[in-house]
Amino acid sequence: MTLARKQLQGRAETGLQLKKREDDMANTVQSKKRIRRNERRAAINRARVSRIRTFIRSVEEAIASGDKSAADEALKAAQPEIMRGATKGVLHRKTASRKVSRLAKRVKAIA
Repeated sequence: MTLARKQLQGRAETGLQLKKREDDMANTVQSKKRIRRNERRAAINRARVSRIRTFIRSVEEAIASGDKSAADEALKAAQPEIMRGATKGVLHRKTASRKVSRLAKRVKAIA
């Protein structure tokens, strides 16, 4: 079951919240549907960006602690998540590559 479908069914375990808006200017059924869909997609994208930031933070904390093996493991976990963000459109692909490259450079520099 997809995340959006769970959200449609009103399940709380997704952790995503939709804004209830009574002041929409939509007049047609289709435009109202677009507003609902855009809000769902925005919630999913917010979750993706938050997840990426969490992975990046874990790499930076491992780098700050000076533990090379922990930093390597954190980077191996973060890299696919960052690139997935680029694939899904929440990050530009060059931004994602730059973030991965700079994190890898900092991990490699740990003595």
